[in-house]
Amino acid sequence: MGKTEVHQDTYLVGLGVSPGIGIGRVCLLNRLYHVAEWELDETEVEDEVLRFRDALSAAATQLRDVKRKVASQPHLREHIYILDTHLLILEDEMLVSNTEVLIRQKQNAEKALNQTLKQLRLMFENIEDDYLRERSSDLDAVGQRLLRILAGISDTTLEQIKEKSLIAAHDLSPADTMQLDRSKVVGFLTDRGGKTSHTAILARSLGIPAVVGLESATTVVDNDVSAIIDGTTGVVVLNPSEETFREYLKRKLAFEYLEKELTRYRNLSAETTDHYEIALRANLEIVSEVPAAQEDGAVGIGLYRTEFLYMNCSQPPGEDEQFAAYSEIVDRISPHPVTIRTLDVGGDKFVQNLSLKHEDNPALGLRAIRFSLREVDLFKVQLRAILRASAVGQVRIMFPMISGVSEIRACKRILRAVSVELEQEGVLFDPQVKIGIMIETPAAVMIASLLAKEVDFFSIGTNDLIQYCLAVDRGNEHVSYLYEPLHPAILRALKQVCDAAHHAGIEVSMCGEMASEPMYLPVLIGLGLDELSMNHACIPRVKRVLRNLTQVESKEMLNALMQLSTGKEISAHLDREMRTRLPDLFDDSVI
Repeated sequence: MGKTEVHQDTYLVGLGVSPGIGIGRVCLLNRLYHVAEWELDETEVEDEVLRFRDALSAAATQLRDVKRKVASQPHLREHIYILDTHLLILEDEMLVSNTEVLIRQKQNAEKALNQTLKQLRLMFENIEDDYLRERSSDLDAVGQRLLRILAGISDTTLEQIKEKSLIAAHDLSPADTMQLDRSKVVGFLTDRGGKTSHTAILARSLGIPAVVGLESATTVVDNDVSAIIDGTTGVVVLNPSEETFREYLKRKLAFEYLEKELTRYRNLSAETTDHYEIALRANLEIVSEVPAAQEDGAVGIGLYRTEFLYMNCSQPPGEDEQFAAYSEIVDRISPHPVTIRTLDVGGDKFVQNLSLKHEDNPALGLRAIRFSLREVDLFKVQLRAILRASAVGQVRIMFPMISGVSEIRACKRILRAVSVELEQEGVLFDPQVKIGIMIETPAAVMIASLLAKEVDFFSIGTNDLIQYCLAVDRGNEHVSYLYEPLHPAILRALKQVCDAAHHAGIEVSMCGEMASEPMYLPVLIGLGLDELSMNHACIPRVKRVLRNLTQVESKEMLNALMQLSTGKEISAHLDREMRTRLPDLFDDSVI
């Protein structure tokens, strides 16, 4: 029985995770189904355990088959690590042993697995950090694959898709996404997913427009309905009118023109027309993203998040494992610098098997550098690995969430002790490795002049700084409207940090989301930032605007903005100025 016919120009809004506009007819892949549950007789238990183990083996075989197909495709080969992650999840002790324990309590395999998945999912549900939270989608993808095998449901083939199709599904696993034919699939939309899920990363790599997090789109959309998806804004239009179709076709052509134009900027210098240079670097989690970052024009890594190494592990990674990861990325980025942030867990970030206890207010609790300074042995292992990597190329060490001089001095003492150990062991490292801190708390802003005497550089983490300064949880829908990057308090905080850094003769960078917004460039240039670090895909757009500004006019705009009283006034004034001065660069149909 089909769904009720959708009205013309029915709009759905989700998260745009891969830019571009896709126009076509929907191919619906609905994999939701009822999970059968029943109680076992004592005589059935061991056979059910074997059935579960057979499902694990079958899932591993399926994933290895996909790996073989992907290995022959250059544009996907670098993402094979995702399939390796899924293969590791199939061997995860908690997943396997917990499920088998429940089966031996006379639950059937499907029910036992479902219950285990729910328990594991709870570990992720309160994580605020997008990248870490979205790792639960890998667990879900593996879980759904196992449940389909147990239920005897064949994997839906993606090979019979018609030309110019928009895929609609409750969710797409990375393995599904890797098998999409770019010549036939012009976009996809899903009920689930987030901006940093592996599926979203793959969509961007494939150049397929994608909208995720639509929640209930598959209950509305039906096979063969015409649709438009805007992977930039997150809008989906079902059964578009002729007028809507023409408007989006115009946007599609404008977007594709801009994409071609942006390729011109990738290898150009990042400087204003009056020769003010600013380094544009990439935020990175995994080494496989290095080629894409380099292709987009990144000159080094301004923030290498190390938390990814601690995930899907039965134990925290050892020194050699960390050294292998750090040294590979340093070698591939050389001669440009790699800024490695030490472990930033706790609070809104959870990493399995580090024994982080529940806290009533985790955002203000044992997190980031506080955790490392308590778990000194774990901290030393990471510092040893980072220092060893500094012998391979240019490395900078960055400590997160510093709020006082005593913390940075404690970090430096431990770093010195580790350096002495390595020297005594005859291990090569750079004794002049630069150290820096993330400015994320109001306390760090207020004593920036004191902190600047202790380190070689600052990096402003605007995501946390804005939340702490304005006391706003941007993930809370009731107060998210108060999250204003251009709030007068934020501008003054940024100016205080930049002035303190430059007065002390050290560099200051920004690695939060503010750094990737082209509209904010006059503010950042006016403040005198030395470096911006962002998602590498944003670099060409930022560079395009940067090369059409001057430092002189940026300082003038910043001075004018500092005289205004509210974030809304500042935002409106900056918007008018940019559209007046650079109308070609801030056309709504293109940016």
